[in-house]
Amino acid sequence: MATVNPSQEELKKILDEIPKDQPVVMLNLLRFRDRADYADGSEACSGRDAYKRYMQEAARSVSEVGAEVIWSGRTMGSLIAPPDESWDQVLLVRYPSIHAFLAMIESPEYKGVVRHRTAALEDSRLVANVEGNP
Repeated sequence: MATVNPSQEELKKILDEIPKDQPVVMLNLLRFRDRADYADGSEACSGRDAYKRYMQEAARSVSEVGAEVIWSGRTMGSLIAPPDESWDQVLLVRYPSIHAFLAMIESPEYKGVVRHRTAALEDSRLVANVEGNP
């Protein structure tokens, strides 16, 4: 099932389960649309270009909460994955805490640019990670 934006239920669950005082690294798995799908049809560009615009405009929101992109790269293929699962890009973003992440996604500035992310993506995964052993 294609998913692009987190649900309120998932956000609440993560907030309840993640230690509040630990850094969180968000693993983003991204599959771009061939053509961006803006709700109002106002912008014609590729999904990849819409995501670049999102990254440029969201950079301020990311840095304002003390977060940083620690790695970004193009996916070359999966060694262990369902046969129909493929991703175009992987992105790792480190936040000082889960509260910093939530503050960012709730900020008016971020809410103004997330439309580019939504238009860009055909499918995505966002996985919260903390350091530690199994």
